[in-house]
Amino acid sequence: MTPVSFTRVMVASDDAFELTTMSAALRLHGVNVVGEANNKITGENTFRSLQPEVLIIDVTFANTNAVGVISALRKTNPKLGVVLMTACPDLRLLGVSEKSLPKGVQIVLKRSVADLAVLSFAITQSLESSSMISVAQWVRAHDALHENAFITVLSEFTDTQVATLRLVAQGLSNSEIAKVRFVSEKSVEQIVARIAQHFKITPDRSRNLRVVITAEYFKWIGAPRHN
Repeated sequence: MTPVSFTRVMVASDDAFELTTMSAALRLHGVNVVGEANNKITGENTFRSLQPEVLIIDVTFANTNAVGVISALRKTNPKLGVVLMTACPDLRLLGVSEKSLPKGVQIVLKRSVADLAVLSFAITQSLESSSMISVAQWVRAHDALHENAFITVLSEFTDTQVATLRLVAQGLSNSEIAKVRFVSEKSVEQIVARIAQHFKITPDRSRNLRVVITAEYFKWIGAPRHN
């Protein structure tokens, strides 16, 4: 296995600050970052010209989920190692199924990257896993301090509850969700009530339940919070 210091790494993120700071930190940590990209076109051109061995990419790269980008680049280089960065501990909240990810993708929670050893480990694992492991996997090695990030209330949610939560967060009413989900409005009401229970949201006439649920959704996907 090629040492991480010699492995050609490319970083892709729409967030200019995150892209710059992560690339600089990785270089200081001895990682051979050969290229950066902040949009899909730049990413494709940079990939073709520099031919990296590992791609570190944000799950929301190119204002969508990164699955399509990864799949396309894997067709060019089937052995490409991929490290998927996310602020969300459950990709279902972003509309991404882990089963849909190309094989061997290493998923890293952004809050774990304060310890760059986690990311270095993920880079190494991605090269091994691209050909040896058939499913994507979360990187948990070296991150005992962040272990609780993977054992969250989100694990209690069914896929149906997650799908409904996403629609509530998009501002749809119960009747609108019922039409989208092809279920009764009463069923939606029950699902929303169950979601509130999972989040331990108690009835309070001074607060709008849907607003509180939506706030919880944005908290879990890692959206910026403003006081």
